[in-house]
Amino acid sequence: MAIRRKVLLLGSTGSIGTSALKVAEDIPERMEIVGLAAARSVEALVEQVRKTGVKQVALTDEAAAAKARPLLPSDVTLHVGSQGLVDLVRASDADMVLVAIVGVAGLAPALAAIEEGKHLAVASKEILVMAGEAVMEAARRKGVKILPVDSEHNAIFQCLEGQRSSDVRRLLITASGGPFRQLPADQLPQVTVAQALKHPTWSMGRKITIDSATLFNKGLEMIEARWLFDVPMSQIEVVVHPQSIVHSMVEFMDHSVIAQLSHSDMCFPIQYAVTWPDRVPNNLRPLDFAKLASLHFEAPRTQDFPALDLARHAGEVGGTLPAVLNAANEVAVEAFLSERTSFPAIWQTVARVMEKHQVIQHPDLGTLIEADAWARREATI
Repeated sequence: MAIRRKVLLLGSTGSIGTSALKVAEDIPERMEIVGLAAARSVEALVEQVRKTGVKQVALTDEAAAAKARPLLPSDVTLHVGSQGLVDLVRASDADMVLVAIVGVAGLAPALAAIEEGKHLAVASKEILVMAGEAVMEAARRKGVKILPVDSEHNAIFQCLEGQRSSDVRRLLITASGGPFRQLPADQLPQVTVAQALKHPTWSMGRKITIDSATLFNKGLEMIEARWLFDVPMSQIEVVVHPQSIVHSMVEFMDHSVIAQLSHSDMCFPIQYAVTWPDRVPNNLRPLDFAKLASLHFEAPRTQDFPALDLARHAGEVGGTLPAVLNAANEVAVEAFLSERTSFPAIWQTVARVMEKHQVIQHPDLGTLIEADAWARREATI
């Protein structure tokens, strides 16, 4: 019998959230939105409440919540602040929580969802980058499934189905290469914010678009894959694929490779995460192989874009270091977006902060939050 998932959507007004709402409209017999959360987008959230009819919502910004309260129907419960996200998770009758909140804010509600026995669909890299060990252990203990929503990890998840983990030789995460894939290294210091925000294939938020330009998004994805699929960092590689049609690949011990392909539309991985293990018909655009012309692959320029090596090191060392990498990168990206620093200063700042950090292994949540706060102070320019 087909399962109709009740989904709580955290980060409903962002690009992932709006794609998830499209999926719910496309397959209403398999997906019901039962709760919404945003940071401060009052008008967008109120409109989403009107369209979905949900009775539980949250806004993390208190001023936005005060503005939204008189605009919401009287029978809608509004949860406020960072604690409001946790309260929303606990109050909701969802059986799946889709976390699409950028940054550390998604970690506490994700852990709360696991403790409540709700399956987790993860679109927020920071959850597993910061606390992969703790999150995966909690999920095992509670019997909760962690389903990846990122197109790359969802692709690997699909490629691994029915396969033995012992047969895996490499996980190959594809990268578009960003807007500066062919830009000479000596021109990187002159890169502007406007140039960095012009992603060649995806439409995303500002922070993740800059991460794509620096390749930090792929570095974070490497660490995320290490925990999701329980493989060492040495078996995870990045390959540049500008067309963004092959979303990732898995190479097995016999050197056979399985790949997952689709158009660049986040509705594909969101739907599969929600309907897994079933495949459900939809209205998404199918591939026309005759029109693809060619698929190109190349090695990343790690010497010019050191983010991948920094992330590999953080993933290999583990402990608090990935949280420090993530936090320092967030601060450095914001400094670049505010035009207070140069494009190369993003990875230079992360390297400097990582070098100063005293790593603590097997950290609890409090230790991770302290490491995150320390790294943000150190990275502030």
